[in-house]
Formats: sequence, structure tokens, C-alpha cells
Amino acid sequence: MDLEGKHVAILAETQYEEVELWYPKLRFLEEKMLVSVAGAGEDVYYSKYGYPVQVDASVEKVDVGGFDAVVIPGGFAPDYMRRNMAMVEFVRKANEQNKVIGAICHGGWMLVSANIIKGKNVTGFHSIKDDLINAGGKYHDSPVVQDHNIITSREAADLPVFCTKIFEVLAAKQVTVSTMP
Repeated sequence: MDLEGKHVAILAETQYEEVELWYPKLRFLEEKMLVSVAGAGEDVYYSKYGYPVQVDASVEKVDVGGFDAVVIPGGFAPDYMRRNMAMVEFVRKANEQNKVIGAICHGGWMLVSANIIKGKNVTGFHSIKDDLINAGGKYHDSPVVQDHNIITSREAADLPVFCTKIFEVLAAKQVTVSTMP
């Protein structure tokens, strides 16, 4: 697969699940993709266990049009992300522009808050199953579920198939011009 030049935004907030942010980031870099960590305004966010991630830019300062995909890691971070309307709007705009949107574990909460899963097949961590269903999603207990541009997974153990599915979908799309301040 030729993924060189594809640009992915990985959203970050406090209490992110380490492996669900770092594993995709490193896999994307291995494929020669451009990776930008986007946050809600802080320069650094810390994981559930205190591991830092440096933010490249605030979602308020970047154009979602410059990205091919947006990835939302889990942990408690999505609960903080959904409180920030700029982050929610970033995901909503990515969906409107048919960008690939990947959400793993509790990342589905951002899909709920962005109001983009009604009628869509989705999965997520079992504790947010009711939230996904109540938002109109069709829940499946599967390692990875794709419905058009939205790719979801349940938990960290699903990361290999989650990243592979993102690669497959991105490889089928044309590269967009990437911009980052």
C-alpha cells in the first residue's frame, strides 16, 4: 500500500489511553504518513498513566480539509474532548468532508457528540454500547467495523485490525494537499 503523504490528525486530550494514541501514530509514521497531534489548546497532554504527548496544533487553528483522516483514541480523553466544541466541530466537519474517521474504545463518544452515527454500523468499548445505540448507531461486538468513512474498534487489543482497516481505506482514496501551521 502506498500511503506516503497521507496526513492524519490524531486528537489528544488529558487522560488518553497511551497505546491507542501511540500505536497508530507510530504505525502511520512507519508507512511514511504525515501525523499531526491536535489538541484543544494545551501544548502537552498526559495519558491515564502520566505519559506525555506533544501537540502540534490546536484544532481551532487547523483546517480539517488538510487531513485525509482523523483518529480518536480512547481512555477518558474523549469525555474531555466532547466538552470542547471546537474538537466536536472538527470531527463533524471531517465527516461532512468524507474524511476517514477512526475511533477506538471510548473514542466513539466523540462520534456521538458530533452526531454522525445515526444509522451507521459501529463498535466501541462495551461500556459505551448504550451511548452508541442511543445515538442511533447499530452496535456490533466486532474487532473493527467500517461504515463508509467511519472506522471503529472496541479496545487496544483491536489496534492491529483497526490500523490495517484505516490503511486499506486511505489507500483507496487520493492524497489531498496537506497543510499544517
